[in-house]
Amino acid sequence: MLRLTLIALALLTACSDPASGVDPDTSRPDAITPDATADASDTTPDGVPDGTIPPDTIMVETADATDADTTPDVSGPTFVLTVAVPADTPADSGVFVSGNQPTLGDWDGIGAALTKGGDGRWSVALSFPIGTALEFKLTRGSWDTVEKDSSGGEIGNRTFTISDADEALEVTVAAWRDRVPVPPGPAGLDFIRGVSSQFLAPDRDIVIYTPPGYDEATTTRYPVLYMHDGQNLMDPATSAFGVAWEIDDTATTLIDDSRIEPIIIVGIYNTNDRIPEYTEVPDSEYGGGDADNYGRFIIEELKPDIDALYRTKPEAASTGLAGSSLGGLVSMYLGLEHSEVFSRLGVVSPSVWWADQDIVTRVQALTAKLPLKIWLDIGTAEGSGSALDDTRTLRDALIAEGWVLGQDLKYGEYQGAAHNESAWAARSDDILEALFPR
Repeated sequence: MLRLTLIALALLTACSDPASGVDPDTSRPDAITPDATADASDTTPDGVPDGTIPPDTIMVETADATDADTTPDVSGPTFVLTVAVPADTPADSGVFVSGNQPTLGDWDGIGAALTKGGDGRWSVALSFPIGTALEFKLTRGSWDTVEKDSSGGEIGNRTFTISDADEALEVTVAAWRDRVPVPPGPAGLDFIRGVSSQFLAPDRDIVIYTPPGYDEATTTRYPVLYMHDGQNLMDPATSAFGVAWEIDDTATTLIDDSRIEPIIIVGIYNTNDRIPEYTEVPDSEYGGGDADNYGRFIIEELKPDIDALYRTKPEAASTGLAGSSLGGLVSMYLGLEHSEVFSRLGVVSPSVWWADQDIVTRVQALTAKLPLKIWLDIGTAEGSGSALDDTRTLRDALIAEGWVLGQDLKYGEYQGAAHNESAWAARSDDILEALFPR
């Protein structure tokens, strides 16, 4: 049964101060790792001999994946892209093309800006090397405003291969994501729209999953897992990339099979400030560094409301935090900073590279082991950088501080798994079973 009115009223009162074909997600900014120019043997973490996998590592074979195109942009034939946009495009909006090349922003949601012409269409002239296989989508400056089909459904990446002559391509955007009515979502989920915060500027939506039997078991209290990138968790229709973890369905199956304890899952939608909010310090290239305020929003505003409105077990021992990519990074960081609030961490494909492995430095600086149960994982096909070695480095740092592999540190390497929602969905059962075992 939905509790929309009650939830929205309570949260707004409490908070009154007001990103495969190659799917965009596989190459978004948080997936980028510094170029792996050294031999793999040069970057093997201390304590892990070349080619050696610790005995308690979870190894899972998955489908092969192909690294994203990293061909550098150099002078070549001129490619002119002209775009017709829907009539309801806001007058003050820009139009951008974002895709799989540095000139296109490496799927950052912004990429190259188009210029509006006298006929109302938008265009840009770009140059790429002959043979470059472009993949791209149109946005109005973020994945929250990405193009959709006329009914609001996901469309595939647009493609174009650069030949040896100047060429032009004309396309039409059928609809923008934010201009299509929001679907109601799967039954059994509660939605809270437009939650504001005194600590963060953009408002955001929240989605809440309650386990089977929640409405009937009126005296039972439940553990809670808070998760980042909430729009990508439960419903493909709200996912930025058309593919969701469908973590609600996975949780229901595991609960019904008595493989995990019944839990509540709270999905926190990201915003255009995703990079700042999910990073603890600025990176020299990407900026960021507002994770402390994001943490205050969760701890001081959102969690008290969830605990008041739902039958939760509010103590740290029953509270988890999880996310992927930059969401994995911020989960690790907030767990280190607030182990009195969160004791179960899902650190999925974390962006360990951020700010010269700042998160590893923080783990190494601990003066005592914290009471945290940690799931840490990585796919072996997550781009062409050092993601696998970086994650092993974080694993080794945790072990050096006292976490025991296979006990309070569960670690998985997923063979052939890429950096996207499909890969994370495929192992979401492992994550939930590690954090909330029956």
